[in-house]
Amino acid sequence: MKELSLHILDLLENSIKAGASLIEVTVLEERESDRMTITIKDNGCGMSPEMVSHVLDPFVTTRTTRKVGLGLPLFAAAARHCEGDLTISSKVGEGTAVVATFKRSHIDRAPLGDIAEAITTALLKPGHYDVVYRHQVDDDNLEFDTRDIRKVLGDIPLSTLEVQSWMRESIDSGEQSLRQSERVMDNPE
Repeated sequence: MKELSLHILDLLENSIKAGASLIEVTVLEERESDRMTITIKDNGCGMSPEMVSHVLDPFVTTRTTRKVGLGLPLFAAAARHCEGDLTISSKVGEGTAVVATFKRSHIDRAPLGDIAEAITTALLKPGHYDVVYRHQVDDDNLEFDTRDIRKVLGDIPLSTLEVQSWMRESIDSGEQSLRQSERVMDNPE
């Protein structure tokens, strides 16, 4: 995939299908150690140790619509290709955590991409679940939490066009602020 946000979207959809009520997405960029870590953690149904041991095989999938599952194997390959790795931990009845690490400056590391679109697209899926998105670049942070939005909106669904638009703009604005701060730190003149 050309953007890491597409891998994140795939994992968000997996979490929703697994019945998660809370999905946490964390992107941690550490410039000094030259690492980028993406963590997707949910409280869904989880997987057995046997399934975890096979989930990176592209010919193992829980989907009934096709016989291959390329999402996790491609994400793992992207991480390993950039001097990183991908780990999965899961417990039946408790949830799953996927952690992908990358050498941040690796020439072949895909850009994060349109994370706002990935999150808002996932939020269009039926069901009641919340997404917490955190992005940290060194000491600068962005946090987006649908639980806070639901408190303000009351009965208005997150799938409402105006709400979707506002969420997209909110995440995009936060991402732009992180990048602006990063540019200032790189060029302190």
